Amino acid sequence: MNNPQYALVTGSAKGIGKAIANELAQRQYHLLLVDFDQEVLEYTQTELRGRYPALSVHTFVQDLSEPEAVANIEKWVAPFKDKLKVAINNAGFGLTGRFTDLNIEEQLNMVDVNFKAVVRLSYLFVSILKNNGETYLLNVASTTAYQSVPYLAVYAASKAAVLSFTRSLRFELRETGLSVSTLSPGSTDTDFVYRARMGEHTKKTASKVNMTPEAVGKIAVKGLFAKKSEIIPGFLNVLNAHLPKYVPKLVTEKVAANIYEPRN
Repeated sequence: MNNPQYALVTGSAKGIGKAIANELAQRQYHLLLVDFDQEVLEYTQTELRGRYPALSVHTFVQDLSEPEAVANIEKWVAPFKDKLKVAINNAGFGLTGRFTDLNIEEQLNMVDVNFKAVVRLSYLFVSILKNNGETYLLNVASTTAYQSVPYLAVYAASKAAVLSFTRSLRFELRETGLSVSTLSPGSTDTDFVYRARMGEHTKKTASKVNMTPEAVGKIAVKGLFAKKSEIIPGFLNVLNAHLPKYVPKLVTEKVAANIYEPRN
């Protein structure tokens, strides 16, 4: 490409982040990949370089819960900032269980990654992208953002915060060349359920409606470049996201609790 364009994706070693990176590479974007898992990130870099030899694939190992994370990413991305056209805040994780049974530091760490890092990185990326013509920012929330979810309480709350924040940011930037979107995937066939320590009952329920990361990534990127405000992949997920508007909160909470409640 005579005028190379770059896209940055956090949480891109595997799962939805990797799938989004692959879709962007198909559209001839050079890649800036961030993840905390060095081994898997290097494997993904090798895979994408082999698949797209004409493109550059740069990686940066960073845990987004660390206080200096955004400053480190800012320094790393500096040589590419004039060419950065797309930024994807995808990194995040969940924890399942009773709020009082889960370690509070782990839960606060989840808030740091799922929401605080998104806010900090959005602040950085907006300052870069708004100077680069037609550009795109995508923050990843979840269908859990549309309702309270017992036994997934802090995760759902952190994603609700991402959704609300990104809606507001989109409005504030509506007259600029920067389009801001939210991706709210539902159950996806990734390692999320294992890191969240979900029980067998929950994993079995999720497996019935799982989408593949590749399907989610394709819908995400298509919606991003269509400048959609909210991207919810899959009809069932659209239904699950909007149904709580019309059903008593106690009913939706009982349904969610039945799915996520830990069982022996």
